[in-house]
Amino acid sequence: MKISNIILKILMPLVLGGAILYWMYRGEDWDQILHVMTDEMNWTWMLLSFPFGILAQMFRGWRWKQTLEPVGEKPRTSVSIHSIFLSYAASLVIPRVGEFTRCGVLKRYDGISFPKALGTVVTERAIDSLLVMGITAIVLLLEMSTFGIFFRQTGTNLEGILHRFSWAGYFVAAISAVAILVLLHFLLRKLSIYNKVKTTIKGIWQGVISLKDVRNIPLFVFFTLGIWLSYFLHYYLTFFCFDFTANLGLGCALVTFIVGSIAVIVPTPNGAGPWHFAIKTMLILYGVADEHALYFVLIVHTIQTMLVALLGIYAWVALNFTSKRISYE
Repeated sequence: MKISNIILKILMPLVLGGAILYWMYRGEDWDQILHVMTDEMNWTWMLLSFPFGILAQMFRGWRWKQTLEPVGEKPRTSVSIHSIFLSYAASLVIPRVGEFTRCGVLKRYDGISFPKALGTVVTERAIDSLLVMGITAIVLLLEMSTFGIFFRQTGTNLEGILHRFSWAGYFVAAISAVAILVLLHFLLRKLSIYNKVKTTIKGIWQGVISLKDVRNIPLFVFFTLGIWLSYFLHYYLTFFCFDFTANLGLGCALVTFIVGSIAVIVPTPNGAGPWHFAIKTMLILYGVADEHALYFVLIVHTIQTMLVALLGIYAWVALNFTSKRISYE
């Protein structure tokens, strides 16, 4: 069981991301890519994008501290931010492990309840998902023609997928899902871990409903908007690093940013592979040459991933010099 878990959580995402990258970059001239980085790329804009990448994670740390307060947990600001830095770096090794990593950091250094912390993470993900959906809807309306070309070229047809299911099919699927949940409920009651699971779920639920008790809603909104604006600027400023993307405009940046944000849902390290493919495809639709699009996604993603790794190393070092605090004054 342990070996299979390692394969599923570590090897499979690496293989998936690696396979996509190999397929995209097989036969590429790596000397030319290095030449673009050293002689043709404007590093000033890349460096200017770094503060926004850092700020996005800091905003997330500040917001998380705020969402923990209604459930009676008060982590230190520095620990909250360092836990975010470390969580993103951890997800480079095992996709999606970051959520558990940051909860573990708060529990270890500030004695924060792990289930409650995990519940607030669920709350954050729900809020971020709603925001991304809203931005996506707006961008779809503004850039409908470009998205239409993308869906046709990638074979994506939501209407066709939905038509494969009848109302009877939906009904049967819903009944089956309920039956599975009921069965799991009775099975868990028979196991010795039932009370532990029940306590964990209760803690998660407390975190989920904590949003209504956030003391300063405007500040929460500010942090949320700050996170995504910083993410966008961290990405958008890299357009000006290259002659072939510098004049694409804000509309292209928004479209590719949204498509890239959706692509990273695929569990690979930092979205490696799916992000490259999605962004490259959209850039080509905006008139960027295939080769240049490949250069852009490889260079930008690699450098930004290195920034995430460096922040994680910094957080790990900083936490090793941080005293553990179990109780609050």
